[in-house]
Amino acid sequence: MTVPMSPRRILVFKHMSAQNPGIFRDFADDLCVEFTEIDLYAGDQIPPVDGFDGLWVMGGSMNVWETDQYPWLVEERKAIRHAVVDLELPFLGVCLGHQLLSEAMGGVVEPAQHQEVVLATVTPTAAGIDHPILRGLDMPMRWVSVHSAEVVRAPPGAVVLASSDVCSNHVMQVGPLAYSCQFHPEVCGTTLSGWMDIPGVPAMAEQQLGAEGVEAFARDVTSNMAAHNEAALQLFINWCELTLGPSELG
Repeated sequence: MTVPMSPRRILVFKHMSAQNPGIFRDFADDLCVEFTEIDLYAGDQIPPVDGFDGLWVMGGSMNVWETDQYPWLVEERKAIRHAVVDLELPFLGVCLGHQLLSEAMGGVVEPAQHQEVVLATVTPTAAGIDHPILRGLDMPMRWVSVHSAEVVRAPPGAVVLASSDVCSNHVMQVGPLAYSCQFHPEVCGTTLSGWMDIPGVPAMAEQQLGAEGVEAFARDVTSNMAAHNEAALQLFINWCELTLGPSELG
C-alpha cells in the first residue's frame, strides 16, 4: 500500500489580489502542493518562512525601488534572501518576484528600455538549452509578458536560462533551488480582467499598444491560453521535481 505524501507547503507572497498563483492553483493538489497566500499590499505580515517547504513571490505593479511608497518591500527582500541563502528553501519568483530575487541577491533592476506587453517569444540561452527547469517545453515559446522594469544585471553566480529579443533575462537560477521568470506562467481565464483593475496597468498597456492593441493582446492571450496553461503545468512539474523532489501525479 502506498502511503499518501503530506502536501508540501508553499508560502506565497502576493503584492495585490490579482497577482496570484492563478492556473497553478488548479495543479496544486495533483502535485501534492498546498499554497498559503499572503497579500503584502493588503497589510499581511510575513510569517517565519522556515515553517514552509518553499517560497513563491508573485508579480505586482510596484517597482523594487519604490520602498518609500511600499516600505514592506524592504522586509520582503530580507525574507527572500533569508529563504534562499540561509535556509536554501525552494523558491520561485514571477515578474516582480523575479526582480526582487535579483535585488535580494545582489543583482540590479532598472526601468526596461523596451517594455513588454505581449506574448513574448522566450528562447533558451546556451545554459538553458538542456536545463531541467525547461524540460518538456517546446522552446522557443510564447509566454505572457507584461513588465516595465527588468533585471539588467543578474546576481553574482546566477545563471540566465532564457531571454526574449528585448529582455535578456527571462528565466534565471540563483543557487541550487531558486528559480525565477520575468514572464507570467500563472495566467488563467480571470487574470487579464484582474490586471486591468490594477491602478496604472491599463494606462501602461494603452501607452505601449494603443486601445486597439490592448484588445488584440487580450485576444492573443485568450487564443493561446490552452497551450500556455499546458506549458505552465510542465514548468510546475519541473520546478517541483528539481526543488521539492518527485511526487506521484493525481
